[in-house]
Amino acid sequence: MSSDLQQTTGADAVDTAIAAGIDFDGSPIPTAKLDLYTTVMGYESNRQRSGVSNTMRSRIVRIGAKHLLQAELNQKLIAADFAPLKDKEVAFYYGGK
Repeated sequence: MSSDLQQTTGADAVDTAIAAGIDFDGSPIPTAKLDLYTTVMGYESNRQRSGVSNTMRSRIVRIGAKHLLQAELNQKLIAADFAPLKDKEVAFYYGGK
């Protein structure tokens, strides 16, 4: 790891750390964890995609649910001409809150 502080914010921070094999605290990521991650990501890289808009919506819901209240995320989805939150998404992302 360089003498500069490792970037721990932003969309690419985790990918950068994984590629380096070093966690944010400077400790090495165990080989077994890296190997499993690489295997599973390999499966994902070979999966047929359903379209950019569908993927965008999925990411918005997954990440937006961490930062926005249910009603606000739903309103923003509709305003952007995406499908509103589905019952299963509400149950999964907001059911325990």
